[in-house]
Amino acid sequence: MPNRPCWVEISTQSLEENFRFLTTLAEPDAELLAIVKADAYGHSLALCAPAAVRAGAKWLGVTSVEEGVAARALCPDARILVIAGVFPGQGASLLASRLTAVAWEPWQLDEIESAARAAGSGAVSIPVHLEIDTGMSRQGANPDGLDEILCRFGARSSLRLEGVMTHLYAADESDGDLNRGQLERTNAVLEQIEAAGLRPEILNVGNSAAVLSGLSRAIGKIAREHSMGALMRPGLALYGLAPQFVPEEPAIVAEARGRLKPVLAWKSRVVSVREVPAGATVGYNGTFVATEPMRLALVAAGYGDGLDRRLGNRFSLVVRGERAPLVGRISMDQSVLDVTEISGVEVGDEVVILGSQQGAQGGESITAFDHAEAAGTIPWEVFTRIAVRVDRVEIQGQ
Repeated sequence: MPNRPCWVEISTQSLEENFRFLTTLAEPDAELLAIVKADAYGHSLALCAPAAVRAGAKWLGVTSVEEGVAARALCPDARILVIAGVFPGQGASLLASRLTAVAWEPWQLDEIESAARAAGSGAVSIPVHLEIDTGMSRQGANPDGLDEILCRFGARSSLRLEGVMTHLYAADESDGDLNRGQLERTNAVLEQIEAAGLRPEILNVGNSAAVLSGLSRAIGKIAREHSMGALMRPGLALYGLAPQFVPEEPAIVAEARGRLKPVLAWKSRVVSVREVPAGATVGYNGTFVATEPMRLALVAAGYGDGLDRRLGNRFSLVVRGERAPLVGRISMDQSVLDVTEISGVEVGDEVVILGSQQGAQGGESITAFDHAEAAGTIPWEVFTRIAVRVDRVEIQGQ
């Protein structure tokens, strides 16, 4: 049975090309971990995880053990990092699916070690990435209280300290002062870890902004000083968008922005078209009143699909290659466009919510940044709020 006309098109070819391009920006010795958490930022784990692996990704990053189990079924040979750690009772599933956990609390190590004992795992056989809080105050061990955690990685334990991870919380600030401070603290922690007799293999630091701005050079330098390999974690750039930098965008980022290819396009169709007289109200609570006779197009997309309700009366979508204002409040399943000035709009016409479309008068594009600016949010939320009920369809080409 045909589905309701609200869907997302995913260009896996664009994703693969983005990953390969990002590898050229990283340090020669650095590896890239493809972030596919939150259903690949709303792009579909099922489509994007295998595409990243095809492009050369050896590591995938997910939020949870549940996401990791799903990713393992899709990518049997990839290394899969569970970034938000394990929760009570998840250790057995972590081991069964050969996932690698990030940890920073003793109870997380307890959970993994207990599961390892139950599975008969040998000494130093279960890799763990220890996260250090270097200034974000979100997750991560306090550098001043590491001894309790480091002593858990002894020769008799099943746990192996494979990686040390931290999160750069201001990698998109081009002056770099906060980044330098965090990397200095990271270096100090690595010295502390080495003094404890441990030799982790991987320094796990850096997001899309770090890769694009060339910060990978500083990360790679620290890694080499400690005989470690660098692992960086691009997310947004993998899906074709470069983060916005403040106060100024480095030239290297501007150049990279032009090379990245959007992976996702979100579309719907015109369901019906009607003429209304001056004075007609549109939508719930009559927040829009026609000041003249108008032609309106009903679209099969609403806030239940992820179209932000705040966009009503302040944003536009694309039909026949032209911008059409959203009028009235966005409903759960529908929205209304003013197509008075767009010739020939009819039932069945494609409507672009996010993406590009050509028409007789040229063409228009809408980006996740456009949505974010109008709704007072960020592109990451725009992507991840696209509802599960919106079909993800793989398309060939770009």
